[in-house]
Order: sequence, then structure tokens, then C-alpha cells
Amino acid sequence: MAENFFLDNHDLQFHLDKLDLGEVLELKEKGYSYSKEYPTAPRNYADAKDNYRLLLEVLGDICANVIAPRAAEADEEGARFENGEVRYAQATQVAIEALRQAELNGAMLPWQYGGLNLPETVYQMMVEMVSRAEGGLMTIFGLQEIASTINEFGDEELKQRVLPRFCRGEVNGAMILTEADAGSDLGAVQTKATYDEETGQWYLNGVKRFITNGCADISLVLARTEEGSADARGLSMFFVEKDETVHIRRIEHKLGIRTSPTCEIQYDNTPAILIGKRRFGLIRYAMALMNGARLAVSAQALGIAEAAYREAYDYAYERAQFKTPIKNIPAVSRMLLSMRGEIEAARTLIYETGRWVDLLKAYDHAAEEGKLDQEAKARQKQAANLADALTPLAKYYATEMGNRVAYQAMQIHGGVGYMKEFNVERHYRDVRVTNIYEGTSQLQIVAAIGKLLGHALDELLDNYAGQEYGPELASLKAQLVDANEQFKRATDHLKEHDREVVDYYASDLADMGIYLVNSWLLLQAARASGRKKALTQVYLAEHLPQIHRIAETIQTANAMPLEVREAILAQPF
Repeated sequence: MAENFFLDNHDLQFHLDKLDLGEVLELKEKGYSYSKEYPTAPRNYADAKDNYRLLLEVLGDICANVIAPRAAEADEEGARFENGEVRYAQATQVAIEALRQAELNGAMLPWQYGGLNLPETVYQMMVEMVSRAEGGLMTIFGLQEIASTINEFGDEELKQRVLPRFCRGEVNGAMILTEADAGSDLGAVQTKATYDEETGQWYLNGVKRFITNGCADISLVLARTEEGSADARGLSMFFVEKDETVHIRRIEHKLGIRTSPTCEIQYDNTPAILIGKRRFGLIRYAMALMNGARLAVSAQALGIAEAAYREAYDYAYERAQFKTPIKNIPAVSRMLLSMRGEIEAARTLIYETGRWVDLLKAYDHAAEEGKLDQEAKARQKQAANLADALTPLAKYYATEMGNRVAYQAMQIHGGVGYMKEFNVERHYRDVRVTNIYEGTSQLQIVAAIGKLLGHALDELLDNYAGQEYGPELASLKAQLVDANEQFKRATDHLKEHDREVVDYYASDLADMGIYLVNSWLLLQAARASGRKKALTQVYLAEHLPQIHRIAETIQTANAMPLEVREAILAQPF
């Protein structure tokens, strides 16, 4: 077992060292003026980076020495439902207490509430490490987006009452959106919110299902406020603090992340506080909440993939067949190379996405204070465009990648990997939900395709192409410059088709864009070390041919599959 999940991860350290958050922190820390009022606030950019490293080292120690050693025990016991109450596994309770004592809650909340004021990017590094230690725990620790949403949209009275408690680890949170008949289609939510004119109090009535960590102390609940409405425009967002009117009816028995209670909840005239404005519950507040959660699930999948890869790597070096460690068998070493490349590609995509999300949040906050000039407004618009485009792509790629890596890790183990005695079996189960919840992979494509068709990535790709990579990387750069043009041509060609054809081939265009962005980001990293150069060569050797194949597929896109689908699918067999 590793001694520290940050110090043993050289790629994670590489990304922290290379993070370009100077622009973000200048805004987020108000020119580092917070240091005059809060002793732990950074005095400058270098001080902030040092602080982040120390925090990640502390968390890395907890993950390696408290959480991971008892992860199998926590999974075996799982969350329990007894006498109407949810109980975390004993090992999960120990982990939560260790995180509380380390004062790692409220990571992204402002200094004034007792938070750490971390940028999103650094927080996702924390989520990755916790997920590597125990995938289910992430859904308890990683739901800090709830508090961030309250901070962003709640009134000051609510923030003063709730956020300090969250930072102290006295409460945890849940986002409560889904119902039995309203999963992907959240506009169909039926939980009703009614307003009592005499008392000035809102009350909720209805049933929610498939709620991650639904036993939480505080929650944000999507409910229908507009009488006679039937779509997203009739929905509002509410803050709820658990009391006797909130009834957990049952918890689900799941394939994976068994330490995370997935609850069915009934609200019986439950007092609630309106967040923000009526009718904006889904189209603004829930979407903001889900975008943060999607980035966290991306990091969750990455962390589980890292754990699965390490299990496979160790096994491949220890297991001998035909008088040699199986790592020497080309078919096995090829899997290990592909897994490593995909993990590091996903990591660079997640942290690039996080950088643009951080920029957007920083500029949005400055805009609320009326402090944006024309140049800053243009930067805000650019950040919004790229955050909106990259977030669903990162969630799609990282979670699908996590499933591929866990699959390959089990394959390397052979028959023993199918047995519960080996951790890879747990990782294989835990990662499976990541490309389902917080929006399936197919919904991420739906979220991204409009941006892709609008050439949202062009400016970013052109910026990558305009950088200097040196003579050793010149041939790889030239291939990617050519791939940029293929991607733009493929986008324009797909736009010429009817909407049904566009939707049919949307995942192809998304894959092409992701492979291209990943390749450029890895090429930038290749300038830093020989190892990164070698890894980039392996990744491009695997994915450049896929880019070319997808370009050809899109160039020949037509309606034929749609025209014959009824003939094929009209009968079940």
C-alpha cells in the first residue's frame, strides 16, 4: 500500500506544478488582499501553490493510510437502512471523521465562512484522490458543490446559517432532482412546492428517487412552483434541512459504490427556502449544480481508473506465465500502455476543463461586482463558451475511459480478477455508474453537440497549434495541425445534414474533438520531459488513426441507418 496518494502520483504533481491559475487567483483572492484578514489565505501566487501542495499532501496521507486500507471492508458492509434511518458503514464513518478533523470540508467556499477558497481545478484533484482510495466515499465528500451552489445563489442569511457548519464538517449535502418518471427529462419533475401566504413559508410534497447520499443533513431540491405548468419553466430550487417531515423510504441495492446510500425520499409538507428566483430552478440553478457535479464525477472515474491500473500493473509484474512475468507479453504490455495513456489524457482534459470553469466563475463574480471592462467581458465570454463545451466532453470521455481501464485491469488479472479477494473486482463495479449518473454519456453528447457544431473548439485548437513545440516534436505537431483541419471540415460537413443525421453521428464528432484536444494537451506536456514525450507518442499512435477514421465516417455520413432502423428493430428478435 502506498504511503501517500499525492506523493506517489507523479502525474498529479506534474499537473499541480504546471497549473496556470494566476489569472484566476488574482480575481478569486482579490489581489491577495484576503491575506490581511485571514492568516491562511495566500499572499501571492507562489504561496497559493505551496498551500495547495500541503493540502493535497495531507489528503494524500489520509487516503493512503485511513481510507484505502479499509475500502474493501466498507464495500462489504455497505450503507444500511435500519428503522427508517440510513447508516454509513463503520469504515466510512471513520473516513468522514478523518476528513473533518483535517478541516478539508468547505474546500471551495470563501474564507469568510471558514472555507479554503480553493479553485475548482485543485478541488477536483482532491476528488480524484478520494475516489482512488474508495469510489463510494466520493459521493459524500465530493458533493461540496451543494454548498457552492448555496454560496452562489442563496441569500446572505442562509449562507451565514449553513456554510460555516458545512466548513466545520457538521453537515453534508445532497442534490435532489430525480423522480421515478423524471430522470434524464428533469422538466417532468412533479414534486410540488406550495407557498403559505400567511406564514411566508414554502412547503414541499412529493417523492424523489435515486438520490445519491439522500440521507444528507442539507439538500437542494427541485420542485414545481407554477400551478398548471408541465415543463422546466415551472420549476424552482429549494433549500431543505432534514427534519421529521423528510422520510427515507428505502435505499437501493446496487452493483457498485455500495458505501454510498442511494435513497428514495418522501416529502410530507416539508418546510423549504426558495433559492434565487422562481422558475429558474432547472434552467439556471440545477444546471449550474449539475455541471459542477459532472466535473466531479469525471474526477471520480479518473481516480477509480488510477486505482484499477495500479492493481493491474502490480499484478502484471508479479504474475509469471510461460516462465516470464506477464508484463513481458506484448498483448498485456499493450493494454498497460493504452490504459496509462488514457488515464493521463483524461487527467489533462479534466484539469484543462477545470481551468476554464475557474476562469468563468472568477469573471462571473467580478461581473456581479461591476468590475469588468470590455476586455474582461470578452474573456468572460470565451471562458463561458469553453467551459460549456468542455464540461460534457470531459464527463463523457473520463467516465467511458474509466470503464475501459477497469475492464482491461480485470482482463489482465484473468480469472482471479473476477474474485472478491482482489480489489480490481470492486473497482470494476464502482466505476460502472460514472457514465450513467449525472447525465449518461449519451446526454453528454447531446449537451456538447451544439457547441461543437458552432465551432466552439476552433479558437482553442488554433491556440494550441500556434504554440512552439521545438524540432523534436515538429512532426507530431504537423500531424495535429492537419487533424485540426479535418475536424473543422467534418464539422461543416455534418452541419449540412438533417437533425436526425446529425444526432446519429454526434458521438463520432465528439470523439474526434476529444481525441484532438487530448493530443494537443499531451503534446504540450511532452515539452516538459522525455517520459511525457514517449507517452504522447503512444497516445497519438493509437488515436490519430481513429481521428482519420472518424473524419472518413463523417464525410460519408448519410440517412441510410435511420431509414432501415425500423426494418431491423421492428421486432425484438
